[in-house]
Amino acid sequence: MNRLDKIKSKQAIIGIVGLGYVGLPLACAFCQQNIHVVGFDIDQEKINTIEKNQSYIKHIGDDAIKEMRADGLFNVTTDFAKIADVDVIIICVPTPLSKHREPDLGPVLNTGRSIAPHLQKGQLVVLESSTYPGTTDSELAGVLEQSGLKKDEDFYLAYSPEREDPGNESFSTSTIPKIVGADTPLSRDLVAAVYEGVISQIVPVASSRTAEAIKLTENVFRSVNIAMVNELKVIFDAMDIDVWDVIDGAATKPFGFMPFYPGPGLGGHCIPIDPFYLTYKAREYDVPTRFIELAGEINTKMPQLVVAKTGQALSLVSEKALNGSKVLIIGMAYKKNVDDMRESPSLVLTELLEAEGAKVSYHDPYVTVIPPTRQHDDLAGRESLELTPETISQADAVLISTNHDGLDYQMMADNATLIIDTRNAMKDFPGKATVVKA
Repeated sequence: MNRLDKIKSKQAIIGIVGLGYVGLPLACAFCQQNIHVVGFDIDQEKINTIEKNQSYIKHIGDDAIKEMRADGLFNVTTDFAKIADVDVIIICVPTPLSKHREPDLGPVLNTGRSIAPHLQKGQLVVLESSTYPGTTDSELAGVLEQSGLKKDEDFYLAYSPEREDPGNESFSTSTIPKIVGADTPLSRDLVAAVYEGVISQIVPVASSRTAEAIKLTENVFRSVNIAMVNELKVIFDAMDIDVWDVIDGAATKPFGFMPFYPGPGLGGHCIPIDPFYLTYKAREYDVPTRFIELAGEINTKMPQLVVAKTGQALSLVSEKALNGSKVLIIGMAYKKNVDDMRESPSLVLTELLEAEGAKVSYHDPYVTVIPPTRQHDDLAGRESLELTPETISQADAVLISTNHDGLDYQMMADNATLIIDTRNAMKDFPGKATVVKA
């Protein structure tokens, strides 16, 4: 049986490298279709957790892991020698920015170096990590060819960008259309067949570079539009106009408008990062990216504006300075109803507030302890406070950074003195608190 037939008959073994917010849900999707998966990760703690039939991601429950393991469909390891035993290798590792906001392909290329010694003829390698055009067919291919095998002759290579949206109950891994791009018809057929077994709609495109560009375009689009409403928020605030009312009104137009909403800054792995991958690559072609860079500039300044607004509100409402004031941040995750801390603006807000002398605590039902993060390790280990009338009333300012569902916003309105609302969470909860939108 050739490789394509093996994949189509669901007899191929899928190797997934990186068992985080992309890799673990993808493994679940394959296992739900009775497809065998070997999960690889360099984090031994993740491997240990899975082997105990436990999950470390909120929307993937322990029961799902237990079922995958009980059926014998899901095995996990840190041993990359077992790459030789799989038919398809899917890479789902982070693509962060350096401290100079330039792409850091270290995780992708190091993964390629770990795979190369064990790469077998006929295997398909698929990159899912967000990156700039040319990463797959040039940089990753070059690393894999250190095995002595040649791309498109001895092994096959493709790019299929992840489209996970944690916390969105309307979509799951299996229902979000899947872009697949490769540079030869056979590679494209192979990668399409892999995902056709688990995802409802496959969208083949001309090349891996096209697929990489699609992923960046999706997130540049969101970044630019969020930057626009963040700037409008500042403009309309100066005019004493509520930007949330403006957006709600504009959204009634059935064509020509798509609502985006302001916030305290961008979070998650994609939107704060992907635009910088494109601007970096564009410089190689001497093409300016002024619009994209301006959007990034606006969005990265939002936490500073929120802190400034908090200081102004404390002075006006309580005649207190930010220095020495107690600030309770509501929500440490980057978006509501998830435990995902990647690039969370709440981390930046915490550090900025403390730099001004504020005493900062937080509450988040999904993040009970702040985990180690790439740029904010000094905050690791801090614990969420219980949300009670006492913790609310003891704070000089309650800053809503993430508007999780299920929180008692009426209790906050009734017990707080000052609420800084960056998410319009308090619109339906009148109380004694002074609410300042930021």
